[in-house]
Amino acid sequence: MKCEELLAMLNEYVDGTVDPQICESFEHHLADCNPCQVVVDNIRKTITLYKEGKPFELPIAFRERLHATIRTRWIEKQENAGR
Repeated sequence: MKCEELLAMLNEYVDGTVDPQICESFEHHLADCNPCQVVVDNIRKTITLYKEGKPFELPIAFRERLHATIRTRWIEKQENAGR
């Protein structure tokens, strides 16, 4: 299995709806491919956080950058709409 094939079936794998034979191939690929391991791990963590429904506090520096970016984009959008 190649990375592209794994990524194409990622949702089904995480949901547990992949054919067992394909699942075996999937897991064999994961055992040897660090980038795919990271992707699958991040997806699993995201799903877990979502299911738990607990708020997640963003680091202050990230939150400030995010707000500044949103403000800038909002202003740009308003200026472009006025043209």
